[in-house]
Amino acid sequence: MTYGQQPNGNGSRNNGSPQYYSNGNQYNNGQYNGNQYYNNGYQQGYNGYQQPGYGQPYNPYGNGGAPVDTQAVYAREQAQRVSVTRAYGEMTLGLLVTAVVAILTQASGWYLSFAAATGGIGCWIFAIVQIGLAIYLGARIMQMKASTARVMFYVFAALMGVTLSTIFVAYDLGTIGITLLVCAGFFFVLTMLGMTTKINLMKFGTVLMVGLIVLIVAELLIYIFAPTATNLMLISALGVILFAGMTIYDGQFTKKIFAQYRNADPETIKKISIICALNLYLDFVNMFLYLLQIFGDRR
Repeated sequence: MTYGQQPNGNGSRNNGSPQYYSNGNQYNNGQYNGNQYYNNGYQQGYNGYQQPGYGQPYNPYGNGGAPVDTQAVYAREQAQRVSVTRAYGEMTLGLLVTAVVAILTQASGWYLSFAAATGGIGCWIFAIVQIGLAIYLGARIMQMKASTARVMFYVFAALMGVTLSTIFVAYDLGTIGITLLVCAGFFFVLTMLGMTTKINLMKFGTVLMVGLIVLIVAELLIYIFAPTATNLMLISALGVILFAGMTIYDGQFTKKIFAQYRNADPETIKKISIICALNLYLDFVNMFLYLLQIFGDRR
């Protein structure tokens, strides 16, 4: 789920982090309006083309008894798998960029020096730039070149690496590594669940959006009025549950959006890969940060 608008039937959609909900409201502007994507695009495409739905047996002769081109069907399914793999590949590269930048930033110490010199204003500048970049990417991706979208995504990942460099100060390095491995395994299981389940998860988009808003408000109130260890642990647990749901949702969304655009040109497929990568990237980062708050050994 991303900032701004993202591809639907015409080409649009919406994303963020606990500290990095990234736009302060990751799923605003109808980003997680699941019915928008499913009803306006994906379902119509399947009504026009009698491809077997989820959980339905494959009938090589269609409904009218006439044989269909099974080779063409296989080619489309293969292209869809390649497109999904591309999205996960882009997400993985984005995470690697974030990790490398975070390590280099912490090693140099310049971000902490910059934050101290600017009195904290510099941190807000970085946050605002990240939010603006993600919103712009989500809203305008279908109007820009795929190469431009890819560059913006990796710039965003690099900026996230700068701000995430502070976790090396707050948490033990071993704890960070273990939490990262746990998060990676958890994320893999959740995305596979989203891609393989026969349940239509698109209808839960509004529930997830409302849940995120409630989480943000609750976390702000707790930090201001009752920042106890118990309350912070409770918020972190709720954050993990919420972003687990978002990860499952985005896993299914990624599969369905590529099915909807199965006949699109390569440039459009690349754009959709980037926006899906951004959605999955933000799910992973948010879940990692909340898990780190739960299991992290603070210095």
